[in-house]
Amino acid sequence: MRIACLGGGPAGLYFSILMKKADPRAEITVIERNKADDTFGWGVVFSDKTMGGFRAQDPKVVDEIEQSFRHWDDIDVFFKDRKITSSGHGFCGIGRKKLLEIFQRRASELGVELKFQTHVQSLGLFEKQYDLVIGADGVHSMARSTYEEHFNPRIAQGRCRFIWLGTRKKLDAFTFAFKETEWGWFNLHAYRFDDEWSTFIVETPEETWKAAGLESLEQDESVRFCERLFADLLDGNPLVSNAKHLRGSASWLKFNRVLCERWFRNNVVLLGDAAHTAHFSIGSGTKLAMEDAISLVSVLTSTDGDVPTRLAKYQAEREVEALKLQSAARNRMTWFEEIDRYVKLEPEQFVFSLLTGSQRVGYENQKLRDPAYVASLDRFCSARSGVLGAPVPPMFTPFSLREMTVANRVVVSPMCMYSATDGTPGDFHVVHYGSRAMGGAGLIFTEMTDVAPDARITPGCTGLYTEEHVAQWKRVVDFVHQHSKAKIAIQLGHAGRKGATKLAWEGMDQPLDSGGWELVAPSPIPYIPGVSQTPRAMTEADMERVLAQFVAATERAERAGFDMVELHAAHGYLLSSFISPLTNQRTDEHGGSLDNRMRFPLAVFRAMRAAWPANKPMSVRISAHDWAPKGLTPDVATEVARRFKLEGADIIHVSSGQVVKDERPVYGRMFQVPFSDRIRNDLGVPTIAVGNIFEHDHINTIVAAGRADLCSLARPHLADPYWTLHAAADLGHTAIDWPVQYGSARAQYEKNLQRTKELLALEA
Repeated sequence: MRIACLGGGPAGLYFSILMKKADPRAEITVIERNKADDTFGWGVVFSDKTMGGFRAQDPKVVDEIEQSFRHWDDIDVFFKDRKITSSGHGFCGIGRKKLLEIFQRRASELGVELKFQTHVQSLGLFEKQYDLVIGADGVHSMARSTYEEHFNPRIAQGRCRFIWLGTRKKLDAFTFAFKETEWGWFNLHAYRFDDEWSTFIVETPEETWKAAGLESLEQDESVRFCERLFADLLDGNPLVSNAKHLRGSASWLKFNRVLCERWFRNNVVLLGDAAHTAHFSIGSGTKLAMEDAISLVSVLTSTDGDVPTRLAKYQAEREVEALKLQSAARNRMTWFEEIDRYVKLEPEQFVFSLLTGSQRVGYENQKLRDPAYVASLDRFCSARSGVLGAPVPPMFTPFSLREMTVANRVVVSPMCMYSATDGTPGDFHVVHYGSRAMGGAGLIFTEMTDVAPDARITPGCTGLYTEEHVAQWKRVVDFVHQHSKAKIAIQLGHAGRKGATKLAWEGMDQPLDSGGWELVAPSPIPYIPGVSQTPRAMTEADMERVLAQFVAATERAERAGFDMVELHAAHGYLLSSFISPLTNQRTDEHGGSLDNRMRFPLAVFRAMRAAWPANKPMSVRISAHDWAPKGLTPDVATEVARRFKLEGADIIHVSSGQVVKDERPVYGRMFQVPFSDRIRNDLGVPTIAVGNIFEHDHINTIVAAGRADLCSLARPHLADPYWTLHAAADLGHTAIDWPVQYGSARAQYEKNLQRTKELLALEA
């Protein structure tokens, strides 16, 4: 096979080494536009785990790399006159120039032809002369741009400007530092990569960069600015640029996030940054490129079809991993772009938010790396929450809203059970909610409970519109209060255009065959076009009637003894349909602008708040993202939350989606938590996070990092009513009450759990 590799960076060189090892007969030419010793970066970072994977491919290269490594375990974060250190991270740095030298030497040794200072302007001849053309020519890839329409790259520029410098200051740890100036915040990413040099990347949001006048400075002036800014860390050592060719503002770069729909065309394939990029804040760009090379060599040396077939397999293998890393990198990049959101946090929480900003590592991972650091975090969280005695994990700290205090941060999410008769809860509901209360959760939510018969989703939905409902709900509330320390909240809602449907297990969102009722909504738009009933557009009289129904249900909730009331303004139900521009197409004072669309939902909340006791809290559940074009977005959702906060909402329950049927959510672990994070830290209002939260590690991470104050779990509580007690046992947290009747079971459960852990440790 004759192979031309365009680009002599780590991606192209590593591919050529592995391919030549796998098939010594392959004729490989690496073509690089720059000199052999040209490089405009400083250091490259790998984790210990990553190096272990590379060793299996070519031990000789890894041995030579490791001889030049600078290894460290600590991360130092400097913030508000504090230095906080966490250990056990296992990273190593190497000079980019040194890495290229090692790769070049190894490639030449294996018989790869290296051509430097050769500028390729067209793919034409290469496609004809070579069996395979590798586009490893970086973020500004000529190979990709040649067939841009085919590769369909989606390129998004970051909001920050950064300058990549070096210094002879010998840093002892990977260093993050944050400096507040009169123009805004600047942050530093720095690490030592050999015996003499450290990488020093200074970054700031573009608006801060402009306000500081850096846009008009020459490179040398920018470098001196950075020296003054971080003088306390440099100890008199100057900063140096190795990109002298960049003039003026061009020395401050913007990160380009690249993601291609297709990675190959006929015999042309993209590798590394040409196909995808990952922000430098997680140091994975070179790792991704080298792992691409491993995968590409593997498929090329297989016998699975022709070259295009093998390249398709390469993309399928690598795309998922690239997307995962890009998602993590995007999360971390966004954290730095929106630094103003987090600088209000106390240093302990700020640092943990930074360390877990990618959402790839959390509380448990940090505990494995550095138990002492996590113990200090537990002390901080416990002291802030008023815990007396020994510190506890963050999820087991108490939390107060008005005069209600929940014992821990675990919430049983509202989940429709479709098991009521004419809106009346029965024995099922006593057992269902009672068992989960005895299971240790701090707060129990009822399912969406409807304010009128025609407000129900299905005939099996619960209601709070008769005195019989009050009496039956009081049975539930009294049981919860008598047999647990849990608090219980009722979620009040109106189905709107999503009403009069079958029970979930009979046909989710499908209209009733008979016995339905008239639906109302802000606009006459059916939920499923051609299937769902078309609702009637509400009149002012309808709004007055519905508002009165919400108030009456709120008053009944107080008589039933609930600790908190939540207004359901999410998931495409009535009030959510007013808020979303996709479902509210009115032309009167209730449609158009956000202020108009919020008019009726705020009126309902305001009236409920007036009817609900002042000492008891109220929450609102909102959809923070419609996941559909022209729908509600997280920035607008923050304004929605702001308006509810101003009307007296004590906490915002942040969900998303289910507003329109053709939504396209991007699922993943804790995928809705960033919406909660944004609302909580932009508005200074408590939040409840939801969305694929299913481990105690998730809750500890979210709470300790300040991304939410409470965490709602739905399906985990359906599978295990005693989820919270089991989580406490797993964490070794003994200061939690089990039902006295279950004391013997607790002892056996904890003993068996410990035995299982010991066996697993022996096997490891």
